[in-house]
Amino acid sequence: MLKGVLHVHSTYSDGEFSLPELRELFLSEGCRFVCMTDHAEYFDERKLRKYADECRSLSDEKLWLVNGLEYTCERGMHILGYGACALTSSKDPENVVRDIDTQRAVSVIAHPGDDLFRWIESFETLPQGIEAWNTKYDGRYAPRPATFALVRRLQTRQAGLHAFYGQDLHWKKQFHGLFVSVNIDAPQPATIISALARGEFHGQRNELHLPSSGMLAEGLLEQFARAQLRSRSFHRLLRNGRAALDQLGIKVPESLKAQIRRVL
Repeated sequence: MLKGVLHVHSTYSDGEFSLPELRELFLSEGCRFVCMTDHAEYFDERKLRKYADECRSLSDEKLWLVNGLEYTCERGMHILGYGACALTSSKDPENVVRDIDTQRAVSVIAHPGDDLFRWIESFETLPQGIEAWNTKYDGRYAPRPATFALVRRLQTRQAGLHAFYGQDLHWKKQFHGLFVSVNIDAPQPATIISALARGEFHGQRNELHLPSSGMLAEGLLEQFARAQLRSRSFHRLLRNGRAALDQLGIKVPESLKAQIRRVL
């Protein structure tokens, strides 16, 4: 098993880390690969080639940077293309999924909001995966149990659909302790992407191991639900505090925002 990380942004789009900085960061974490997903709308064809070339030039037997894209679709839905290297003109999520799949990349709906679940279930063309835990949106302590329930419902229609686990890393002070281990011997972009497509991976945070099937024990789901309740209460407190400061014309210092990102 090789340790890596999914859903990472760089200065090619809206991330704070350059690609060389990401390489050093995740080498220090014992990773062997990083699946990049910079936002597609930041690219044209020339910049996309430069992005792919820099990922390759920074890759070696120690660590591979696998270029990929995150596509913005209708209703604010985001779809990850792990290994994707082509732009699309469509905003329709089913078309985007098909475009990603034709690239032999892996299509994953990122951090789906609860209000999008019913729409996703109506799709005729389903992605290869759902991001069941996104530590930027769900928080670092627990995923939403409802997302795992969505995965299970979709699997009744598409058995090969998997639960994915991504950091959605943007900021230097952001939590980056959720990893993925893939069942391969040596990292290469093609073998990494193939293992993700086959579901031969699991999410990992400390001693917690999360299967690509998304099948979790009820006790663990209940634990996640309690952690999510605490997290939502904390977020509500932060939002109310920010609203109060806005009314007073006080801007939250960037240094304080950075510290908050450390604990979310």
